[in-house]
Amino acid sequence: MKKILVTGAAGFIGSFLAKALCEQGNKVVGIDNLNDYYDVNLKYGRMEELCGIHREDLKTGELCLSRKYRNYHFIQGNLTDSSLLEQLFKDEQFDLVCNLAAQAGVRYSLINPQAYAESNLIGFLNILEACRHHNISHLIYASSSSVYGMNNKTPFSETDRTDAPVSLYAATKKSNELMAHAYSNLYHLPTTGLRFFTVYGPWGRPDMAPYLFMDSILNEKPIRVFNHGKMIRDFTYIDDIIQAVVRIVEQAPSSTPNAIPHRIYNIGHSRPVKLMDFIQCIEEVTHKKAICHYEDMQPGDVVCTYADTTALQKDFQYAPQTEMSEGIKQTYQWFLRWKGLKER
Repeated sequence: MKKILVTGAAGFIGSFLAKALCEQGNKVVGIDNLNDYYDVNLKYGRMEELCGIHREDLKTGELCLSRKYRNYHFIQGNLTDSSLLEQLFKDEQFDLVCNLAAQAGVRYSLINPQAYAESNLIGFLNILEACRHHNISHLIYASSSSVYGMNNKTPFSETDRTDAPVSLYAATKKSNELMAHAYSNLYHLPTTGLRFFTVYGPWGRPDMAPYLFMDSILNEKPIRVFNHGKMIRDFTYIDDIIQAVVRIVEQAPSSTPNAIPHRIYNIGHSRPVKLMDFIQCIEEVTHKKAICHYEDMQPGDVVCTYADTTALQKDFQYAPQTEMSEGIKQTYQWFLRWKGLKER
């Protein structure tokens, strides 16, 4: 049993990870600033449904006990608040940290770049400093498939070049990898970066394609299809993501005289799907036809994502289990419940 801090614990991946770690018997503390980048009710809904944290119990800056898991506490706070982090690390004496907090979204980085500098750079630096000063045995942090930029070689391998990001969001995620590598080298802090590939599933973000497309199709509104539909994504179901992360949490990279304790893994389904096929799958589960509005490629976007997960398979026996048809079905059933709709 470990004591683990999960940042971004009201987020999509963070809330599922906190739940999984609690069910393993770990003591878990979650932190999230509950910002309004998207509907904050979705964040409160995740916390209540998955982790037993109720909105009315929250007090800013104070630990709140889950009504579902006696081994889970949550605190509302911002990673840019270094004094809050210092006190939290001092009081709780964490063994491990899973840093999933970040300002997400490629297109939003064109509108509000300052938010990315504050959350993804300053916030991450504060986490690194807290880990260094409090003897954390393993820092696991979220990177992104976006670091591969316009790489034409597929599938994307962890050894591929990632020095040409096409969005500020991608640049901050690559910066996180470099910062973590530096701390692993300087202070022998074991760190593992996770390059997530297009995560989807119940409780997913409303700015992501599955949610947007379902909402538009059900309401008979046009959906924006970029690059005229000529896009490919390595859609990866949330359960498969969590399967990988909980295994990685348990095994820190070793530090030897000839090896820096830092590693990076792709986490994807490794079976990329054409965007139009993805839309067709949603049409099949909703029994409604999409109204597609075809548009040009958007700045900062990429045509294809495709994960080479060989390293993850070798080191952690990772094997995604969820086929797209089943993942979309589960997502749709959740979406109907969330919206208070009946299945058609």
